[in-house]
Amino acid sequence: MYHKEKSIQIKNSASALYNNLGVLRIAPRRLTYFTVVHANVVNMVSASWDGLNYSHRQLQSKEPNVSTSTSLITQAAFCALPSRDLLVVTSQKGIQMYESDGSIMVYWHALDIPETTTAQAVFARGISAVCESYICVGLSTGAILVFDVPSKGSNITLSDVMEGHKESITDMASQCCGGEVCIADLVSADDGGNLCVWQSGEEFKLLNHIPGFDISCSSVKLWKGTVVAGYGTGQIRLYEAVTGILHAEVNAHARWIYSLDIAPFSGLLLSAAEDSLVRVWHLTMTPESHSVEIAHLYNECVTDTQICGAKFCDGDGYAFAVTGYDLSEIIRYTQS
Repeated sequence: MYHKEKSIQIKNSASALYNNLGVLRIAPRRLTYFTVVHANVVNMVSASWDGLNYSHRQLQSKEPNVSTSTSLITQAAFCALPSRDLLVVTSQKGIQMYESDGSIMVYWHALDIPETTTAQAVFARGISAVCESYICVGLSTGAILVFDVPSKGSNITLSDVMEGHKESITDMASQCCGGEVCIADLVSADDGGNLCVWQSGEEFKLLNHIPGFDISCSSVKLWKGTVVAGYGTGQIRLYEAVTGILHAEVNAHARWIYSLDIAPFSGLLLSAAEDSLVRVWHLTMTPESHSVEIAHLYNECVTDTQICGAKFCDGDGYAFAVTGYDLSEIIRYTQS
């Protein structure tokens, strides 16, 4: 179903972080941007679709007016809003927002670092664009920051702080259902496996809390009103977002899941884990019963690799890319 393409070399190897791959397709310019985090650096590659041109850029984790920083980066993710695309980078010190090509930092938000050392680590993690103009970022305290982003310029403002979690945020996702209007349009996950379902607006509203099982939910997606969650147990669970009804539970991997992704137009689901396997599943919605079914389509073994990032390169799931811990390349697969 898929065959391996030529890999893209990156300057540094990938750190063992959840969801450690960002992909942004720039159709008018026939380019795809990729980001991979290594310690306190974001490796960025711009790749032309014909595979002939690659350009590299490295973004440092640093606060404004500080020459160097050892602050570890926890995640880098592209946020595609209707009016603009931004690259958001989270670290132990704060949140950086760049133009999508990484050329200009347009916003910096510093985290509240306690003056005395505490047992609780401080960091930001979990990034998602929501609706027309919001970017949500999770914190180690369990809080979620909501930023209001103008259509251009750097006048980004912190508009809301949402309190629904007691443990560190691991991941967040907004509705990707191809233009349908949905009641629930954001889901957040934490280290205890708890899920919170939100409705966006001038004030974000908590619609539902789906309890966890004291095992981390490392990656989460939202598709057609269904929450798709991957866990440290290697399981994938499908919940109805608003009611929390469990539609399906799959023992998908033998080890910790690090990344999930959905191709919204085809309903393909990508899962990747520490067990060296990348699996492709198909989600189907039954409108009469409002239930979702999941079927296994394909798997690929990336030998001797602890996979830490996997993303589709397009909305149909025609191609996907994979990163692995200590691997200085992005491996790509395309449908045969």
